[in-house]
Amino acid sequence: MKNVENSNKTKHEQILEHIESLEIGAKISVRQIAKSLEVSEGTAYRAIKDAEIQGLVSTRERIGTIRIEKKNRMNIDQLTFADVVSIVDGSVLGGAQGLDKPLNKFVIGAMKLEAMMRYVDPDSLLIVGNRDQVHKIALEHGAGVLITGGFDAKSDVKKLADQKELPLISSSYDSFTVASMINRAIYDRLIKKKIMLVEDMIYVKKSDVYVLKSNHTVKDMQEIAEKSGHSRFPIVDEWNRVTGMITSKDMIGAQRNQTLDKYMTRNPITVNLQTSITSAAHMMVWEGIELLPVVDHHRKLLGVISRKDVLHALQHLQKQPQMGETFENLIWSGFEQVRNNKGELELHGEITPQMTSQLGTVSEGVLTTLMTKSAYQVISDVKKGDYVLDNISTYFVRPLQIDSHIKICPGIIEVSRKFAKVEVQIFHEVDLICKAMLTAQIIDS
Repeated sequence: MKNVENSNKTKHEQILEHIESLEIGAKISVRQIAKSLEVSEGTAYRAIKDAEIQGLVSTRERIGTIRIEKKNRMNIDQLTFADVVSIVDGSVLGGAQGLDKPLNKFVIGAMKLEAMMRYVDPDSLLIVGNRDQVHKIALEHGAGVLITGGFDAKSDVKKLADQKELPLISSSYDSFTVASMINRAIYDRLIKKKIMLVEDMIYVKKSDVYVLKSNHTVKDMQEIAEKSGHSRFPIVDEWNRVTGMITSKDMIGAQRNQTLDKYMTRNPITVNLQTSITSAAHMMVWEGIELLPVVDHHRKLLGVISRKDVLHALQHLQKQPQMGETFENLIWSGFEQVRNNKGELELHGEITPQMTSQLGTVSEGVLTTLMTKSAYQVISDVKKGDYVLDNISTYFVRPLQIDSHIKICPGIIEVSRKFAKVEVQIFHEVDLICKAMLTAQIIDS
């Protein structure tokens, strides 16, 4: 970052830097950190917990807290044996040193031993019941073992797992349930991988950030604005914490020798690295903001994102292949777009069992989703862009049964540069099922 003087780091930050410098696999304790860095045990404990949230350390059964490699979000769908232990509420019987190893595939051992071993590869996970011989042979083949039904393993098998550093895990669930839980976890991670976060784009901007301090003058800001070509700047204090924002509009009528603390917007809206790009876009549209500071847990500035950055990220996201479908995608995928004899857009589809409520009729939430998606679709025919829902008024006229064929008819009432108003109706045969009036804000640069 530019125009920021170096400041002394807090003890908390020093501990985090120390933890990050440790080798992968190194053991960490509160007492050890407190002694080596000459801080209180309370400060050391809080920093270690923060490091665990950031994915720098992990607490392992029978081992304690160790330094781990922070998982890349691009590899979020790749599970480790430690992830499996957490997913199936398992206990580690042996091989705890190998919990951070990545899991390539999992195999259910529901066949004869000779046939089973053809599917067991190194770094795979064999899911099997209380078959002691199978446990041992799988470990010898380089695979971890997950024992279902809550069964224990023999002492020689546990010893072999420790020697091979291959996890030997026990879970109280049956094999089918365990496989379903792991599969669901992988699927959920694929969806998370698809969601773009601020951290996926922030480092592109980090080196280009210009900042000011509250004791800088209007003249200082004007000079930096001319040099950088920017018109909006974060205001930081001596510890690089964001305290305000200043724009060229704030400077209208200001005297050149006045300090910026008289004109800046205090306590501005900020985002962190885990904020989704869609949420950031919604904030910008809702609040009329062109630039958002990105901060860490202590409000220290990491970078900035502009409305233009967010738009580019959203456009890039739309071009990516779909990996793991959300409920909204699944609901929408069963509908076909058609044009009636007037050339108006209609969407036809059927109500599936997954769309129903506990009463056996279609869920009101599903109908709202269908109406919102169809409204976005008809707006995009007129004005290309991305949209966020501003408000919606919905009227449910009558219930709808499973397997009913429905027709969704969205119609534009008005489209302006910033807003679009749409009326949506859903019919079953000739009967009106529900109706909505909604307003969407258009995200543009």
